[in-house]
Amino acid sequence: MKRFLMCEPKFFEVCYVINPWMEGNQGKVNSDLAKRQWNNLHDIVAKLASVDLVEPVAGLPDMVFTANAGLIHKNDVIVSSFRHAERQPEAKLFEAFFSSQGYRVLHLQEKTIFEGAGDALFDSQGRLWFGSGIRSESHALGEIVDALNAGEPDVEVCGLELIDPHWYHLDTAFCPLPEGQAIAYAKAFAGKSVAALDHAFGDNILWVSEHDARNFACNAISIGQSIILHKTSAELKSALKQRGFEIIETDVSEFLKAGGACKCLTLET
Repeated sequence: MKRFLMCEPKFFEVCYVINPWMEGNQGKVNSDLAKRQWNNLHDIVAKLASVDLVEPVAGLPDMVFTANAGLIHKNDVIVSSFRHAERQPEAKLFEAFFSSQGYRVLHLQEKTIFEGAGDALFDSQGRLWFGSGIRSESHALGEIVDALNAGEPDVEVCGLELIDPHWYHLDTAFCPLPEGQAIAYAKAFAGKSVAALDHAFGDNILWVSEHDARNFACNAISIGQSIILHKTSAELKSALKQRGFEIIETDVSEFLKAGGACKCLTLET
């Protein structure tokens, strides 16, 4: 059974701007609604997988987006090093949590910016897709390879370049699915990266519309044949159902105000 890490939105708010979605949303989060939406997502995930919780900390409103805590592979975790000062204190807290859970904690070089599973996603073939250009730095790719393959060279890593600050993390524009399938938003990526995804996935990748992308359809949680996401068009829902997937929509609109949706709110462990 899959396991996920989540963090209650006790202190969630938009009080600064570090991505375009936050612009104009400062002080506009409905805290009670955010808690209800988070609880709904938690309950959906908990029916399909195990859910662990990390304690929220006052003054760190984005800690709720646990996808950025680190990158987990087997019993190793590469703890994130955040670009923006507002999120940097999260790293020590997540490191302490992972250590308490028995993970071997790894770090990249001191000044390398890497924002965890927000920018690094394993596909069903075991390849690790790494996104850089907005938050994580491209040279982190080599360090990730060295860290994960220190014991045995068993992780293939594929780099992608993000070019639009609206799609600042890879998981906002790309979601690997079972059986070698995926969904993605082409305009988030440089041309070479679109070509790389096309080459790797072929007919198994669905390129979503801008409408679906702006509803964070790619920021989805994949558990078996179930895909949990904020909202999707009838066209995308139909295409995914034809490929054998069950679509579970759950409103996380309060979190979209900070630039995150379902996948951002979870970390597969």
